[in-house]
Amino acid sequence: MQKKSKFYVVWKGRQTGIYSTWESCKEQVDGLPDAQYKSFESREEAEKALEKGYYQTIRKNKPQPSGGTFNRHALAVDAAWNTKSGDMEYQGVYLHNGERLFLKGPFPDATNNIGEFLAIVHALALLQKQNSTLPIYSDSMTAISWVRKKKANTKLEKTPRNAEVFDLIERAEKWLATHRFPNPILKWETEEWGENPADFGRK
Repeated sequence: MQKKSKFYVVWKGRQTGIYSTWESCKEQVDGLPDAQYKSFESREEAEKALEKGYYQTIRKNKPQPSGGTFNRHALAVDAAWNTKSGDMEYQGVYLHNGERLFLKGPFPDATNNIGEFLAIVHALALLQKQNSTLPIYSDSMTAISWVRKKKANTKLEKTPRNAEVFDLIERAEKWLATHRFPNPILKWETEEWGENPADFGRK
C-alpha cells in the first residue's frame, strides 16, 4: 500500500512555508528550540493552517462532542520516536500560551513510552522546584501507569548506545520513590480535544 502523503507547515523556523516531506521540514526546524510546525493530511489543510497562524491552529480549544474540556492552566508533555534511527526526544509546554518548558534529546536506541515516562517525571520535578501544583497532561496511559507504579516497565535492552537513557530512567524512578507531588497526571483525550499541544507534529 502506498504511503499517504503529508504536508508540513512551518510557522517559525529558518524559512516558513509548506513542505511536502519531513526531511525538508526538518531542515527548517531542527535544532531551533522555538520552532513551530505541524503535519497535515492535505495541502488545503496546510494552507489554511499557515494562514491562520500557529496558536490559532494548535492551541485554540475545540468544541467538545461530550461537553468536556481540558484545563488550560496546565502542562502538556509528549515524546517522539524516529522509526528509522530509533532516536527519541521529549518535551513539555504550557497549555495556556504554548511556551516550551523543556526539550530533551535526541537519545539513541530508546522508545516512545520511555520518552513519555521521562517527560512526565521531568515535568513533575520542574513544577516541584517552582512550588507549582499545575496538572500535567500526557496522551500515554502506559507512561501514566509507569509513573503511578514508580517503575518504567520497559522491555528495552540496555546497550552502550542507550546507557544515558537507562541512567535517566534510574534517576526518574529514584525521584518518584523519594518525592511526593500534588500535581494531577491526566490523560490527554486526543479524539475530543485534538492533538496533544506538546506533539512534535511528525505523524
